Amino acid sequence: MTGRTARYQSARRDPAVVVLEGFHALKHALRFGAEVLEAVTPDPAEIAALAGSLAPDLLPALRVLLTEASSDEFAGLAPAAPPTPVLALARRPEVDPAAVLAAPGPAPVILLDRPNHLGNLGAVVRVAAAAGAAGVLVTGERDPWHPAAVRGSAGLHFALPVARLTGPLPAGRALVAIDPGGDPLWETNLPARAVLAFGGERRGLGAELLKAAARRIAIPMEPGVSSLNLATAAAVVLFEVARRRQG
Repeated sequence: MTGRTARYQSARRDPAVVVLEGFHALKHALRFGAEVLEAVTPDPAEIAALAGSLAPDLLPALRVLLTEASSDEFAGLAPAAPPTPVLALARRPEVDPAAVLAAPGPAPVILLDRPNHLGNLGAVVRVAAAAGAAGVLVTGERDPWHPAAVRGSAGLHFALPVARLTGPLPAGRALVAIDPGGDPLWETNLPARAVLAFGGERRGLGAELLKAAARRIAIPMEPGVSSLNLATAAAVVLFEVARRRQG
């Protein structure tokens, strides 16, 4: 095992470090000000070509960061090959959930209650960044900064605060539960600065959050359709909130 292999393997257990898998995760990390510590690829020409096509503004930074590894060594740096042949290590931002909830402005905060699928978690972060949410908080055992979640967000974890919530929700924002038994989204007023709570894929929202919710909102669907993917549901609600803010 090389020193680099050991470093990348230990980084997956280090709460202060984020492993970035693939070009898009690295691209957005750099674009949104992450402290990228190093990046490695077996094919610098391919990564430079991707950057020249998709992110020419990042070429100078990539030329400094990128180092080359053999294909065999690169294959040992991650459990599975990333979608594009580049891996990187970045400093994990320190995020205070209380500060996220106390942030001024009308943008909502997303709360994911015990999500199970890391790819879905990351896709919600990607949607939240695109729709201008104030942050994403997560309950349960899943680490919202797991490499699979960061890959699912295409590195957009660095575009807004993302953290695990371990305590109760502080007062100051209305809690809105996205729940099939709620009032139809299109017919309901949504409070500004709400915490929009979405349940995990298996169990939905917990009873405690449902009880604490100031309002329950349902996404109208055609008969026979029982549910939406977590990220799709978040996108529907977030972009409806954004539309109303701009209207």
